[in-house]
Formats: sequence, C-alpha cells, structure tokens
Amino acid sequence: MSGRLPKRSTRRPRANTGSKRSGGPRLRAGDGTTFTAPEWLGDDRVFTPLGYEPGYDYPLLVWLSDPVGRPFDLGRVMRRLSLRNFLAVQPTASAADDSGGVPAGSREAGVWRAIDRVCERASVHPDRIYLIGHGDAGSDAFRIACRHPQAFAGVISLGGHFPLSESLFSRLHDVRRLPMLLCCHRMESRRLEENAALLTETGRSDGPHDIAAQTDRTLRLFHAAGAMLALRIYPGSNDLSKAILGDVNRWLMDEVCGTSKPLRSICAS
Repeated sequence: MSGRLPKRSTRRPRANTGSKRSGGPRLRAGDGTTFTAPEWLGDDRVFTPLGYEPGYDYPLLVWLSDPVGRPFDLGRVMRRLSLRNFLAVQPTASAADDSGGVPAGSREAGVWRAIDRVCERASVHPDRIYLIGHGDAGSDAFRIACRHPQAFAGVISLGGHFPLSESLFSRLHDVRRLPMLLCCHRMESRRLEENAALLTETGRSDGPHDIAAQTDRTLRLFHAAGAMLALRIYPGSNDLSKAILGDVNRWLMDEVCGTSKPLRSICAS
C-alpha cells in the first residue's frame, strides 16, 4: 500500500507551496478549534488539531463545501473526523452565480490560495495534501484533483458524482497514481433528479441521473483506465454522518501510514 503514495517531486507551480519560513504570524498550539485570521487568511477558515506541534508535518485537508446545501461547519466536521490527525482549511466560497452554483475557476483559485497561505505559516507535509468535497462540491474536487494530480495525495467526494463527460483522465499516467474515495447513498437518485435541471442549465450535466447508472458508468471508466477509486455506499442521506466521517478518517490514515491491508467499513456496503 505504501507504493500508492509516491513522492510527488514534480508539483504544480504555485508560490511558496510547502514553505514554512514566512515572516507573518504562525499557527500556535491548537485546541481542536477553528478560527479566522484576517491578517493573512482572509475569510478562509482553519482547523488546528488538538495538541498541534509546530515541528511535525501534518497532513492537510482542504474542504470544499456544498454551494447549495446547508452551511458547512468545519470545526464540527473535524471533531467528528479526527481531533488530532490533520490540519484543515475551508477556502472561502465564491459568490454564487445566477444558477446557485460557484464558478469552477473561482473555486480552484480559492483552493490554491488557501493551500499557499496555510503552508506558509503551518507545519504541512507537502506530499500529504488531500482535497475533499461535500455534496456538489465533491464533483469540483474531482475536477481540480484530476487536472492537477501531482498536487494532491488523494481526493474524496462525499455525495458528489464523478464528472463523466469532462475528459478528466487526460493526464492518465498521473491520475492512475491518485487515490480517490467516493461516498454516496443508496437513495441518492432523488437528489440527482432534483439537481438535474440545475446541472443542465449550467452545462455540467453528466446524466443519467440515477445512482445505479452513475455508479456503473463510473466503475467501468476507472476499471478501463486502471485508476484507483474506493466506492462506499451508505444507507440514509447524511453525507457528514459519524459513520461516513469515521470511514474517511480510516481511509486517510491508511493512505498516510501505508497500511498493507485496508480496513473494512462496518456500515458501508
């Protein structure tokens, strides 16, 4: 399993990514809380792990919130996921367009900006940056990670389908080395149908809007490409349940630590 996280020495050029020598304010010992720092972080939110140690290089989780869902509480989510294992940042959501969505270019720019700001002032492992999208933002997470696969150690979508019609495997050699996790629900078809009109209007419809058909097409694509996708299907409809976040934590630690045998979820099927 350790071979699944090769060193990513060739990274997407970004100013000072991974640098920890900024002269600005640094993160202090954490207590498992979120905070904003207008001086250098803008409106982004950061979660510092309990007992934060400046000399230890932490994995960084970059959270993209659902632009059309409920307000996303980074602190509450991270307390359910892990209090000690990760630094986390939630980039500021750009202003929604007329259809209620967030422009993809603005979201991607926010991701790079948030990563650069945190890496300049916190102890971040440059090869352990994970992109996580909640709801429809999960699709954006797949888009960004597949376009820049060497910039991330993995990508996770909690409820957002993989964009099947956007040719995201153009960098196939690098995408094959990018671990991905997709968590969805058995009853997801209703939400897909409700969002079908919105996706069509914004030109990002990937039809069909049925979870079984979506899953079948996604698995066939990854199998044909030889790419890595872990798929977990849950009962219920809460993308941020304790069961799902517990599995996300186990999947992340499996990737970080190189566990030879993946841990089986007690809830997923």
